[in-house]
Amino acid sequence: METRLNRPYRDLFAAPGTAGFTLAGLLARLPLPMTGIGIIALLSQVRGSYALAGAVAATFVLTYALVSPQVSRLVDRQGQRRVLPMATGISVIGLLLLLGGSWYHAPVALLFVGALLAGAMPSLSAMVRARWTALYRGQPRLQTAYSLETVFDEVTFIAGPPLSVGLAVSLFPQAGVLAAAMLLPIGVFALVAQRRTEPPIEAVPSAGEHSGSVIGLASVRWLALLMVAMGVIVGTIDIVSVAYAAQLGQPAAASLVLSAYAAGSCLSGVLFGALKLKAPLHRLVLLGGMATALTTVPLLLVGSIGSLVATVLVAGAFFAPTMIVAMSLIEQQVPARQLTEGMTWLLAALNVGVALGAAMSGYGVDAYGARAGFLLAVTAGGAVLLAAVVAYRQLRPRDDRDLGEG
Repeated sequence: METRLNRPYRDLFAAPGTAGFTLAGLLARLPLPMTGIGIIALLSQVRGSYALAGAVAATFVLTYALVSPQVSRLVDRQGQRRVLPMATGISVIGLLLLLGGSWYHAPVALLFVGALLAGAMPSLSAMVRARWTALYRGQPRLQTAYSLETVFDEVTFIAGPPLSVGLAVSLFPQAGVLAAAMLLPIGVFALVAQRRTEPPIEAVPSAGEHSGSVIGLASVRWLALLMVAMGVIVGTIDIVSVAYAAQLGQPAAASLVLSAYAAGSCLSGVLFGALKLKAPLHRLVLLGGMATALTTVPLLLVGSIGSLVATVLVAGAFFAPTMIVAMSLIEQQVPARQLTEGMTWLLAALNVGVALGAAMSGYGVDAYGARAGFLLAVTAGGAVLLAAVVAYRQLRPRDDRDLGEG
């Protein structure tokens, strides 16, 4: 007997081609979480410097955050099949430069050039969401589709880093980045080959319609800042969990903490996608921001691995729903012809936040211990709440549609 939970997800795949682009997109987005950590695993082994490894990895992440929205803007204007192969080719060339530079001990400058070019990697998560939107715009199924994609994002960020590090450690230092360089073109070409589900190129802007980058819209900027703050929480938990477990003499327990955070987010994302909520989106993003901020406060009170696992499980439960609501708001706020760019700004902002959180918490842990990292997470929770409040005020007069209407 079919359950109420799996029915919405089964109905998603009633449209022809949906299973194909979902699987292709899942494969194509895996290289992103593999690349940053893969660069660190590679250069820390062959160059013996975590500082250099971190700097090159940060170059890739920040370049990706700045360039991927521009790639998506081109996609909105020219279509996925014309732009994605070009951007993918540039990114692969960059990854190959990194691999060659590390193998032949080339000058450090070549490694940074490779990281810059690799940052042209397109936002495949946004490309797949754009296909779902073209199919189900204005329908309740779109919320379910965004929920599914958020869960898939979580899955790739759970599986990608250990896969990349495992290859680099067990085979040879370049193996993780090499795997990313191979998977990216395979996944992208599998996606663009499916022309039937490619979103159509929307008409040119009409008189009075926004024509610049969507980051110029106040609502998009505040939603992007919300994603940055949420990313800081994620990056902080990643680093502090490892440090705290080591501080208690249980380093292996860090994996339990990270798994609990991911499990809370994935489970809540699946459940959220099966619901048909009627509350307005601007109210939901405010509630999500409040819940996210409140659930970081107990981090200051943890005294054992068990309490930390329980705390991050609850905290993770509000991550996926808040991100799903933010994506739904983007679908409402930006012109249809700029949807891919709008979603990419949010995804890029999230990645920037994760990188910032990891960097700041790493410094704080080294200087002041694991408790400093917990304090950073709580501070980031306050920033989430602030961004949610401002976004609520920005969106309230314009949002007259509820979540059930997509």
